Amino acid sequence: MNVTEWLLDSDPSIRWQVMRDLTGEPAESVAAERSRVATEGWGARLLRLQDATGHWAGREYDVPDWTSTYFSLQLLQHLGLDPASDEARTAVARVRDHVVWHYWDNRPYFSGEVEPCINGGVLGQAAYFAELDAGDGRLLPRLLGEQLEDGGWNCEAPDKSRRSSFHSTISVLEGLLEYERAKGPDAAVTAARARGEEYLLERRLFRSRSTGKVIDWDWTRFSFPPRWHYDVLRGLEYFRGTGASPDQRCEEAIELLLSKRRADGRWALENPHEGDVHFHIDSGDGTASRWNTLRALRVLRWYDRANAAADPSS
Repeated sequence: MNVTEWLLDSDPSIRWQVMRDLTGEPAESVAAERSRVATEGWGARLLRLQDATGHWAGREYDVPDWTSTYFSLQLLQHLGLDPASDEARTAVARVRDHVVWHYWDNRPYFSGEVEPCINGGVLGQAAYFAELDAGDGRLLPRLLGEQLEDGGWNCEAPDKSRRSSFHSTISVLEGLLEYERAKGPDAAVTAARARGEEYLLERRLFRSRSTGKVIDWDWTRFSFPPRWHYDVLRGLEYFRGTGASPDQRCEEAIELLLSKRRADGRWALENPHEGDVHFHIDSGDGTASRWNTLRALRVLRWYDRANAAADPSS
């Protein structure tokens, strides 16, 4: 079984993304496969675990418990649940109508809480599931106002730190990008994303700007789902998702990605984040990972196509 066949021999959530991003199937075929996420496999299983009040397991954000409502919605995004499906609309309506942040003045879920790393995810979920009007209108202005001088974000700012965090920054960037996908270009959001992207690029996606040393070796190991954690593959996926051509400062990150490809053309799951989960959607630590292989291959496809377009002799 070659790599593509191996990827397709999987859950609908992986198959539809392979069809869209790697094999270039017709849009109607991709949509048909995507529709199965709500009724078969991991997506359907996760939807069945939501209770009538909109919650999954724990009612508050609780690390290292990955079964909360926040991380369950995040996982449905990764699976690519069609936000227009009846199943998605039912599940998200329950969240909108019932779930609140109990420890932050009982604010409605899509209004967010106080940490940018969480609020970036909430903004992205609201945009993805067409619930941007469900909050109190303060979420986006708050995130834009919390951007630090160096271009990123940090959940511990301003009291404990005024330097940005890769973890917080990637979460906010993903949320802002999802917002612009839903609403179209917005000058303030685009400018904030550009500054945040520059923060990552100045550091080659994983190195200290001042010393050039690797900031955290865990970032060179590719986890899935990423939860709130940054790693190089997550950073590359973000830049691929922008639709822009790769910046030359991504080259070392691409080299790292290539170095991780195994002899069989697959990538392994590395550094899975400990904590309770509803169920596992990937292989064990160190074994071939369909999710990481899919993500790596579409990053390389983006990178190679851009380079080919830039080189008339290719």
